[in-house]
Amino acid sequence: MHRYLAIINLRTFWVILIYVGTCYATIYYDLRFDYDVTLISIAIIFPLVFTIRAAFRRREKSLEYLSRMKSGLMAIYYCFENTDKLEPEKRIEVANVLVNIPLSVNNYLMNSGDEDIVRAAEQKVFTFTQDQKQNISNGMAYKIFRFMKDVHQGIEAVMAVNRHRTPISLRAYCLVFIYIFPLIYVPSFLHRVGYDTPYLVLYLAIALKGFILISLYNVQEHIENPFDQSGLDDIRLKDFELDVNK
Repeated sequence: MHRYLAIINLRTFWVILIYVGTCYATIYYDLRFDYDVTLISIAIIFPLVFTIRAAFRRREKSLEYLSRMKSGLMAIYYCFENTDKLEPEKRIEVANVLVNIPLSVNNYLMNSGDEDIVRAAEQKVFTFTQDQKQNISNGMAYKIFRFMKDVHQGIEAVMAVNRHRTPISLRAYCLVFIYIFPLIYVPSFLHRVGYDTPYLVLYLAIALKGFILISLYNVQEHIENPFDQSGLDDIRLKDFELDVNK
């Protein structure tokens, strides 16, 4: 249940407090003006939707890169398995090397680990192939390096996605606008609905507006990092680990 409440945080309560406080001050000082807030609303909603779509696109690209990595590793594993001259203990050794690669990638993505550890894990495949070149034909080695290229591309791409996020300036703009929006919206809203409306309804309507806006921002923030395993839509990184026993 707590995962479904992940979009609610301390920022949510601050925004609701600001919106309700602005509503109270507007009623107390009888502030009102007739202003069309449609354009102002679009100025918030459009950037929010844009950043959510951009974050979701990053998530989908990450799935593509991780799938490329795993498929390449599986192909390399089958190449080694089909090498008759390779001793069984050497096959087990290289299988452990291949298994360690997605584990190091997942550790990097979840814990912002060291990229050098990931690259060192990849390097072991090349080192093993070179050490066993007397048992691995040139054609098979070529296939292994070709598949390893897919693994490299997938890993480098997903690490780049992890490093480079959606525009920070646009997200900061959205957050600032959410905080100052009630100064314009509340007096205009109360002018339209009238002060004859029960105060409870006014407070609830204003609080709901703030809750919706900040919840959209929180949703974007959760999708922004799909690797930390704390959100509902996070990528299940374990799905891309290599299980050579299956």
